[in-house]
Amino acid sequence: MREIVLINMSGEDRPGLLMAFTDVLAQGAANILDIDQQASRGTQMLSALVEFRHAGAGQCLAALSTYASEHGQYFNCTPWAEADYQRWANMQGQAQHLLTVLTRQLTAEQLQRVTATARQHGLKVERIDRLSACVVLGAPTERSKACFELTVSGEPADREALRADLLALSQTLDMDIACQQDTLYRRHRRLAVFDMDSTLIEAEVIDELAKAAGVGERVAQITERAMRGEIDFRASFKERLALLKGLDVKVLDDIGAALRLTEGTEVLFAELKRLGYKTAILSGGFTYFAKQLQARLGIDYVFANELEVVDGQCTGVAIEPIVDAQRKADLLQELARKEGLQLEQTIAVGDGANDLPMLAIAGLGVAFRAKPLVKQSAQHSISTLGLDGLLYLLGEPDRR
Repeated sequence: MREIVLINMSGEDRPGLLMAFTDVLAQGAANILDIDQQASRGTQMLSALVEFRHAGAGQCLAALSTYASEHGQYFNCTPWAEADYQRWANMQGQAQHLLTVLTRQLTAEQLQRVTATARQHGLKVERIDRLSACVVLGAPTERSKACFELTVSGEPADREALRADLLALSQTLDMDIACQQDTLYRRHRRLAVFDMDSTLIEAEVIDELAKAAGVGERVAQITERAMRGEIDFRASFKERLALLKGLDVKVLDDIGAALRLTEGTEVLFAELKRLGYKTAILSGGFTYFAKQLQARLGIDYVFANELEVVDGQCTGVAIEPIVDAQRKADLLQELARKEGLQLEQTIAVGDGANDLPMLAIAGLGVAFRAKPLVKQSAQHSISTLGLDGLLYLLGEPDRR
């Protein structure tokens, strides 16, 4: 004789509940097919799918009911037919995806719209976990962080349509939504590469050099068009660099000292180092400034462009090889091979059109506070939080 029963118990979080629960089941010679226990905000929930192969299930369940009543717990049990169990077991083999919602403060409307969109695409929410630290009541939200990870089962009929709907939703309700398949690689990535200008730092260095050379507006316009993908990066780089001819290199120190790190950069690199990641700068900017960041953040590799200098002045000539879009993608592949990694184990982050090739081939490609074309083309994007929001996409909660 076989009886399968779903048992649920919930109430005030009390020590020893699981021990007492399993002790009663052990006396009934029960087999545990599945079990889940969660404690949150002083309340616990315990759920178990249990198989009884001998008589005595009724006595065992009665004992659990009595224990629950005596300890202020809600108790219920539901018999399952073997067909019910088989349907449930078959569902466990379905593909799982993770929807990571990032914002400054999560609203009910945001969560409702995300879950409704998931359902429209055939995905069922199985659980929700908070990755961000607890909200400080009354604190300003300009630099607050809220991140919730939804585990969903099922397979969307049209992945691109799902992605488009999530992107539109994120733009409407001021949040970011990443949809990833829950694979082995997700928590086993080991190389992260970053663009520098407007990604690790809050500036385009070549624009700052141009201001010092008196051609700031002309260069800034070219930079903006290049980052939006309207003109070729390599050609635009040479054009901008030519306008810097004659610039005294003494200004580099002042510009470097004034550069500000992007929000969350120091937190991100400290955590990546703790997790054992190798990190790299792959930049269309300049080595002089990238080396400063390398020393400050403990970055392993730096690949950027060299400023040619003669007699203390910039010549306006580009030194080959220029780190352009294709060069960034090639360097990512070279570093992965050097570290003995699959591309699925890599992360690439950038904001401009010249970052798209490396974002496309990385296991996790993230457009950070990016131009519209880049945001639409990249696998994922982060615009509402700082750079440390990347940790949430890796499933890393805030260290409390």
